[in-house]
Amino acid sequence: MTDAVQPIIIRKKKVYAADGHHGGAWKVAYADFVTAMMAFFLLMWLLNATTEEQRKGIADYFNPNIPLAAVSGGGADALSGASIFAQNTLSQDGTGAKTDTSKQAFSPTEDDAIEAKVQEMNYAIQQDESGISDHIQLKMSPEGLVIELVDQSDRPLFNLGSAKPSEVLKRLTLIISSAFGDVANDIKIVGHTDSLSYAGTAEYSNWELSTDRANTARRLLMKNGFPAHQISEVSGKSSTEPVSDNPSDPQNRRISITILS
Repeated sequence: MTDAVQPIIIRKKKVYAADGHHGGAWKVAYADFVTAMMAFFLLMWLLNATTEEQRKGIADYFNPNIPLAAVSGGGADALSGASIFAQNTLSQDGTGAKTDTSKQAFSPTEDDAIEAKVQEMNYAIQQDESGISDHIQLKMSPEGLVIELVDQSDRPLFNLGSAKPSEVLKRLTLIISSAFGDVANDIKIVGHTDSLSYAGTAEYSNWELSTDRANTARRLLMKNGFPAHQISEVSGKSSTEPVSDNPSDPQNRRISITILS
């Protein structure tokens, strides 16, 4: 008996080439994750390494809301190395006065004039080699532009416990008079002290001292040519409006000069 012919079966094996772990897309995702983690830890470090005042300056830089803008220089002193210029002509040199621009007070017409005067004052500060920029802070209030002349522990504005001005204060009032002496706006001058008790008699306290210091600033401004009829108020507030929670912080001892809107 003849054997039956067996059919020939041919099997084709398909070979699949490896695609290199999904084409390496996981590497891109991992790199993005590492970058995000680095940015996160950098943010945490910055929040811990900066003061509340410096963080506010950084926030104001990225979210300006009026033409007078602050350029943070990263300093740790009273002015943080900032400059004031129009938003479209920001100074990048990191010198000048620091400003808080969180409130709008002037009309557009007034704003242009005040902005020009601020630039003039800022230029004079930059040219001064005595380091007086450490004593000037600017901020906007509902009343207008506030120029605060703040004390420094190593270079006070007044002699201890008195209203006798130092050379620093004389220089500051000269610059302010030169810059703002021809504006049409009135000004008010307010003296502030720290909360340490006055060492004199009970009849003379920080209330009298702050008022006397405000009047000293008024006399210096007038001596340097500021029109007397544009000074609408001179007062002292003792330690009722501190800028620091530390009662002995020298920045609490200051003279506030407001260019009224």
